[in-house]
Amino acid sequence: MPDADLVPDPRDAPPLTWGIIAPGGIANKLAEAVSEFTAGTVVAVGSRDAGRAADFAARHGVARSYGSYEELVADDEVQAVYVASPHSGHREHALLALAAGKHVLIEKALARNSSEVEDIFAAAQRNHVFAMEAMWTRHLPHIAGVRRRIADGAIGEIVTVSADHGQSLDLPNDHRLKDPELAGGALLDLGVYPISFAVDLLGAPQEVSATGRLTDTGVDGHVSLVLGYGPKTLAQIDTTLWTKTPTTAVISGTEGSIEIDGDFYGPNLTRLRRADRDRTVVEEWGGPIPNGFQFQVAEVARCVADGKQESERMTWASSRAVMSVMDEARRQVGVRYPGE
Repeated sequence: MPDADLVPDPRDAPPLTWGIIAPGGIANKLAEAVSEFTAGTVVAVGSRDAGRAADFAARHGVARSYGSYEELVADDEVQAVYVASPHSGHREHALLALAAGKHVLIEKALARNSSEVEDIFAAAQRNHVFAMEAMWTRHLPHIAGVRRRIADGAIGEIVTVSADHGQSLDLPNDHRLKDPELAGGALLDLGVYPISFAVDLLGAPQEVSATGRLTDTGVDGHVSLVLGYGPKTLAQIDTTLWTKTPTTAVISGTEGSIEIDGDFYGPNLTRLRRADRDRTVVEEWGGPIPNGFQFQVAEVARCVADGKQESERMTWASSRAVMSVMDEARRQVGVRYPGE
């Protein structure tokens, strides 16, 4: 792997014992990443449905299952908790784990809004533990390669970042992605990826412009955003629940461009082109690798071992910036969640 020097082998990270809150689909991928590609261990899983927790534990070889989240966070062997519940539960479940002195990895989007994000980070500070948003893209080798080439000046000054994430999801109205009570919509579940990608490369934008279309349940079904950065740089982002888009990303600069194949947010082929008429391919790197969640798992383990409260690759400031963009986009398209 050409950029192996940029991303440590996840198997070399210190061991860490994990508990999982809410054993849904994405929790399966996290459990597999921990057991198959790191030195860590998932030792407990908790669900409000004891049978569901027991099934998950049996499937993944997890020692203990609990019928409540309170029991999970009280488990003395659990060092870190992965919060995989719907967005509407992230604040509550993260605070529960943090109050028990557990480190937390919270599935993206970190919470419903900026106020809840601040509550989570304040609790992490208060309890002297680590907290990170689970944006796995930030830790992947091909993204490390992108950042290195930009830092080396390979594409000059960035002028545009373009990224999309749409999925064709024919969902009933009571599905979590269409339910306002569960903070549904395209932005928090899908749009968070290209927004976080732009913020990773460019930082917090000075301007946010959004237009969108809502589902008949009142959440965002399609949102297009333009993020403004200084006198010449814009990021263009599109997200929708209604069609499978290319899910690619392109970073165009004054000297060249970097293209990431779909799905850009997972391990995938990436190429650097010169900014000439032929747009010649100069270099290619990346490509599919198994799972991919192991890199963020290893980052948590390293940070915990080093006594850090936040990751340098997924900082609290960056999570705040991403959520601020989504808050403003929801305001502009007219989406409010119950209780906001």
